[in-house]
Amino acid sequence: MTDSAADHRLLREAIELSRRCPPSDSAFSVGAVLVGADGAVLSTGYSRESDRRDHAEEAALAKVAGQPGPGATIYSSLEPCLRRLSRPRSCCELIAAAGITRVVLAWREPPIFVLGGGAAWLEGHGVLVTEVPGLGPEARAVNAHLLPG
Repeated sequence: MTDSAADHRLLREAIELSRRCPPSDSAFSVGAVLVGADGAVLSTGYSRESDRRDHAEEAALAKVAGQPGPGATIYSSLEPCLRRLSRPRSCCELIAAAGITRVVLAWREPPIFVLGGGAAWLEGHGVLVTEVPGLGPEARAVNAHLLPG
């Protein structure tokens, strides 16, 4: 399987996880898949999985105690947050602190709740960011109730 095919498969898995999120009018529904350097899935997470303040990337990282190992990739249906209202550390900060070297996302965060910018921040901190815009419509559809008409 090529990297592109693996990226699509794992990102689709993250989008499917986002469908499990409890509904919210004040937060996006996001799914995340954390993968080790060998391509094996280490953990998954989705927004509000065990706490109403959980973000998907945060939930996935918590399951590996924030230590996914070198060369890990996280797949997220939405750009990881740079600014956060509900907790002191953003998902970008958690990703960088965990040593994740690559982030694959379907959709850039629209400025509905906070300003985006997570992808640029991650790149500035040495993380390779890959956007798969062809899957953006699927990720947006899960959050259609939040988007302007």
